[in-house]
Amino acid sequence: MFSFINIDENSRIPKYQQIVNVIIQNISNGNLVIDQRIPSINKFSEEFYLSRDTVEKAYNILKERNIISSIKGKGYYITRTKLISKINILFLVNKLSSYKLKIYNSFIDNIGTNAHTDLQIYHCDESLFLNLLNKSKSAYDYFVIMPHFKFDGGKHVSYTEGVIELLKKIPKEKLVILDNFKEGIEGGDIEVFQDFENDIYYALKEAYPKMKKYNNLILFYPTKTVYPYPKRILFGFRKFCFEYNIDFEFFEEVYEDMIIKKGDLFVTIEESDLVTLVKRTREENLVLGKDIGIISYNDTPLKELLGITVVSTDFKKMGEISARMILNKEKGHLKVPFNFIDRASL
Repeated sequence: MFSFINIDENSRIPKYQQIVNVIIQNISNGNLVIDQRIPSINKFSEEFYLSRDTVEKAYNILKERNIISSIKGKGYYITRTKLISKINILFLVNKLSSYKLKIYNSFIDNIGTNAHTDLQIYHCDESLFLNLLNKSKSAYDYFVIMPHFKFDGGKHVSYTEGVIELLKKIPKEKLVILDNFKEGIEGGDIEVFQDFENDIYYALKEAYPKMKKYNNLILFYPTKTVYPYPKRILFGFRKFCFEYNIDFEFFEEVYEDMIIKKGDLFVTIEESDLVTLVKRTREENLVLGKDIGIISYNDTPLKELLGITVVSTDFKKMGEISARMILNKEKGHLKVPFNFIDRASL
């Protein structure tokens, strides 16, 4: 490491600041990497004929900025690899779907050049989430997380005991909860979320006048999937049906040879089910919005292009709001808009 370091005796910059600058520079150009051990205070002072106090002052500044950390009996280690004078953010996403990417891209667009953001995917896996967060909990200024976990054979849970305990160790002012908020769980100072149960309930109520022309309501809601969906979506759907006294059928997926009848109205969650359903509609020479209806959960540009009616969270707004709150140092718990978007398929 010493071959990368130069302390200029003739510089007007204080030597402790030179040490800080040169370590940051070597992290930026890749000479120093995360978890790499750096020389002890004594070794550094001996190598460059500096006082121990000078090196200790530099190391304390680096520790305060969470650039290095110390482990008793082992020494000093690099904690960050992306830093300089920006806000450093860890963005933890449960899956890499088009919806999550829309949130992330909107967040990046709005946070701008003021921050460096590391994106990590934990695939709804509690162990991976805990490992990523534990490893990084002293290395970032903000932790933006979307809490969705697979538990007990594939069920969806918002939080586990292990997750709750770890989140308690992160200062609330550094914690940003996105997408999934749950009453009774102490989260961060910033929470920007959707209300899965009531969102779909009220969106379907808005769609009801156009739904009445159909005879049968069928929901495709997968319960056995790699990335489970919150049961609150199903609860909201059932609440709507019970209130309007609507009988409905429930299926795990759209089968390739599934029988489709005139007067059917389908609600799909997964993209693959929507694709199969549109293909079956065309094979049967049925007209969307006339012979059968489709409402899809969560909007995409392709659904807009195909004229598919949707009920959807405003994912772009979620990214915008959370970035703005970080930049303005705001606090608050905000629910993002959830919309019924009427198109040709209904």
